[in-house]
Amino acid sequence: MKDNTITSAVIVGAGIFGVSTGVQLARRGIRVTMLNEGPPAGGASGRSLSWLNSSRMRSEPYHRLRMAGIDRYRTLSARFPDADWLRFEGGLTWDADDASNGIDAAYRHEVSLGYDARHLSAGEVAAITPGVDTSTITPQGAIFNPGEGWVDLPSLIGLLLKEFAALGGTLVTDQGAAKIVVEGGRAVGAETAAGNRFTADAVVLATGPAVPKMVAEAGETIGDATPVALLVQTKPLAHPLRAVLNTPRVAVRPAPGGTFSLDADWAADEGLRLREDGGHDIDRTIVEALIAAGGGRAPGHSRLPCRLQPQWRDPRPDHRRTSRARGRNRFGAPDACHVPPRALRVTVRGGDISPDR
Repeated sequence: MKDNTITSAVIVGAGIFGVSTGVQLARRGIRVTMLNEGPPAGGASGRSLSWLNSSRMRSEPYHRLRMAGIDRYRTLSARFPDADWLRFEGGLTWDADDASNGIDAAYRHEVSLGYDARHLSAGEVAAITPGVDTSTITPQGAIFNPGEGWVDLPSLIGLLLKEFAALGGTLVTDQGAAKIVVEGGRAVGAETAAGNRFTADAVVLATGPAVPKMVAEAGETIGDATPVALLVQTKPLAHPLRAVLNTPRVAVRPAPGGTFSLDADWAADEGLRLREDGGHDIDRTIVEALIAAGGGRAPGHSRLPCRLQPQWRDPRPDHRRTSRARGRNRFGAPDACHVPPRALRVTVRGGDISPDR
């Protein structure tokens, strides 16, 4: 190739980054082959909080990027208004009652960017969004962003893969990890662990934390500052909460089928231990503390098993530094470390979601 025109591409990774890229290329008439070590959405896309927002203190360029993404999701929501996997029912956030509280500054910043925001006292919250124990909201109040939402990425990936197949795309799974094939100083394709080689004009990597290692094998460097995170998802739970909550101790998001997803940076920092084989051990007591912080409560004093799934998460795209190779098209996306899910039995009680302060 003597220019940037391509007619074919190989994508390694079938999470949301890889699949959405594959669909966009296929729509433009590019012949696309997508390789994935296991089933699609088996990595971070299957374990992401996937809260659609551009709240708090963000730079204007990064805010514009996030708003462009939210706009695409709104367009998708208009096509599927009854979908239980993509909802825009707002987000509610508040801070701890200490010197770090930045609610007022965050509200003023959001309004300055034209971001839809309401600064509410605890007493005003119940009339705006249901299912929150307002006694846990700190005196500085909370910000409600009515335009925020959430998406269940495995459901979206399934939808996109149907279009991908209809456009002639090829999905290859369960052939083991793939590696880049480099000839004459440029990427010409990828080869699976099963020995099958797929050549193309361009190679896209969407394998998350595996990207730096994969390109290092090809003689290139990509720095990676992706942290590990912990996500807990409940089984179905009858509860009126519809908004995403971002609180001092835990984030809580509704999910399809009446389930809820919970995560917090402190839980990952304190609850995950890296093993020599690259996997992670999970501290059950920290996970129980996360669930207690989320206050997952339902009538009947029932008991719920929760799935534990570590994820790799890159909170901002500029945290990954890329070194571009000649003639190579590459992308990096978050992906999951492989820790088998385990079940916990957690006591739940009647009442509102009650995040700890």
